Amino acid sequence: MEMESNMEAGLKQRCKSKDELITDVGSGSLGCCGWFLVILSGLFTFLTFPFTIWFCIKIVQEYERAVIFRLGRITDRKAKGPGIFFVLPCTDSFVKVDLRTVSFDIPPQEILTKDSVTVCVDGVVYFRVSDPISSVANVSDADESTRLLAQTTLRNVLGTKNLAELLSDRESISHSMQASLDEATDPWGIMVERVEIKDVKLPQQLQRAMAAEAEATREARAKVIAAEGEMNASRALKEASLVIAESPSGLQLRYLQTLSTIAAEKNSTIIFPLPMDIISHFMKK
Repeated sequence: MEMESNMEAGLKQRCKSKDELITDVGSGSLGCCGWFLVILSGLFTFLTFPFTIWFCIKIVQEYERAVIFRLGRITDRKAKGPGIFFVLPCTDSFVKVDLRTVSFDIPPQEILTKDSVTVCVDGVVYFRVSDPISSVANVSDADESTRLLAQTTLRNVLGTKNLAELLSDRESISHSMQASLDEATDPWGIMVERVEIKDVKLPQQLQRAMAAEAEATREARAKVIAAEGEMNASRALKEASLVIAESPSGLQLRYLQTLSTIAAEKNSTIIFPLPMDIISHFMKK
């Protein structure tokens, strides 16, 4: 619920900032000279209509939008497209903006974690242009700026995590990076859709130390389990000896069962146990 409320607050803030931007766009006047040039361009287009029509008609694809500049000013509060639109020659120019989702790899970054461990981390970012006008008017190269910001954000976010969190809580780190990037790129008209941590490379010495630690832990656990098994077996033998002591014929039956087991295995050597009373009698002599 808290994450959803934060997302709703971010969307409201984004819509508010976009409304402010739309209010500013187109508020400036072209001036008398500007309007004179626009009227002159329109008159020239009308007089040479059969020929200039090919310079006036422009087409953008379904996944593209066109931001039109008239004498250096953005003409409309909304980007044109998709489909056909018209421009005036000599006074109008336009910039195509691709709205499709773009993905790029964050180059491997040497990062010092919170517990002073050096690791090499890389990731992938998915983003798209949500506001074509802002992506053209507010930043010179939105794509390259987002790439550079992603590298810095990766280092800043992972620098606050220790090694255990980095290895086990990648999903939370990805969401944190996405929120930071999305907030920073909002004035550029960029929406960060997804951030993923691809790989975490540890130094060889640290890998060997962690492997040795894990092996020692497993060996200690195995010894504890073996000791518990010996203890349980000794208790079972003690209980069995008490049962046999109550019934001397039970020892003879157990002896016969042992002989039957040995005979089934077809061994050539059979050991006959002698009572301790007989042996002690001979030792006294």
